[in-house]
This record gives sequence, C-alpha cells and structure tokens, in this order.
Amino acid sequence: MAEMRIFDAKGNRLYCTQEEVALFLKKARERESNLRTFAETLVYTGCRISEGLALRPRGVHGENCQITFNSLKKRRGDKYRSVPVPETYIDTLTVAHKIVERQKTKRKAEERIWTWSRQYAFKLIKELMVDAGIPEGKHRSPKGMRHAFGVNAVVKGVQLNMIMKWMGHADISTTAIYADAIGKEEAEIAKRMWN
Repeated sequence: MAEMRIFDAKGNRLYCTQEEVALFLKKARERESNLRTFAETLVYTGCRISEGLALRPRGVHGENCQITFNSLKKRRGDKYRSVPVPETYIDTLTVAHKIVERQKTKRKAEERIWTWSRQYAFKLIKELMVDAGIPEGKHRSPKGMRHAFGVNAVVKGVQLNMIMKWMGHADISTTAIYADAIGKEEAEIAKRMWN
C-alpha cells in the first residue's frame, strides 16, 4: 500500500487550506440543496467520497449532532464510526433531505441520501472547487477536503487518537501525517505552545 502523505514528491500540498475550504463552502451554499449538503458533508466529516455517498438517513443523529459512516476503506460491512458535526450543518441536512421523516420507516431509512455515482459526485465536487476559485493542483479534489479536515483538526488541537477515530484510520501513523503541515498551518500549531 502506498504511504499516505499530505505533500507530493515535489513538496506541493495535497490538502486545501482553511481559506480554500471557506471559499468552497461559500460557493456550495449558493447551490441546490443536494450539492450543498454533500459538499458540507465532505468538509464537516472528513469522509471519503464513497463513504459520503453511502450515507443513509439512519446514520444521521440530529439529537447528538453526529454522522455515522460505514468505514468502507476497511472492505468490511461491520466497521462504523461516528463523527461530531456542527448543529447548523445537521439541521440543514435534516431539513433538505427529510431525514426525520425518512427515519420513521425502515425502507426509507436504508435508502442512500445521494444517489449519484462516485464519478459523478467527484465531477460535481471538482467543478464546485473550480467555481470557488481554488487554485489548480492535486489538493483541488475531494481527497484535498478530507486532508483539510485532518490538518484543521490538528491545528485546532484535537488529539490524534480522536482524529484517527473520526477519519476511520486503522493506524495512528496514518493520522500523524496531519501534524506535518507547514506554512500557516504549522505557525498555528506552534502558537498553541505559547498560549
């Protein structure tokens, strides 16, 4: 398996900065609710695109502001993880997709929230990133948003074991790559030492 990194071999970052994430969210909030909520799901949960697409209403827990994903990277159907999310996001998701109503019947609770193919969802997110003005590079991808989640969590002082749990990593060494951020992110991490 390839080593996980947040920089490519030439030193270019593979994650979006928080400024780019903000531009992405601003542009997403101008779009129809399906695209908006999917984009917000990627940002607020750090999920893989395939995990986001596999989300069902039964995985949305408004009462405790959590989203539960089947950890698809594990290639098993019995690995789940819950990620805490902002109340405003869960409210938007719940209303836009009639989550409470759908959770009342077993069949509807099991239906996917987004019915797009992985390729189509990837295309929509890439186009949204271009529209948001995110500069060209390998970071301009759904994976760039996933990496942004990890870097932001480290910058905000979240413990690596919690990030590992939320992102569905099997090994803490995978999660530790997010502590390798440089530039503005590194400066934010360093500031916490003196405050």
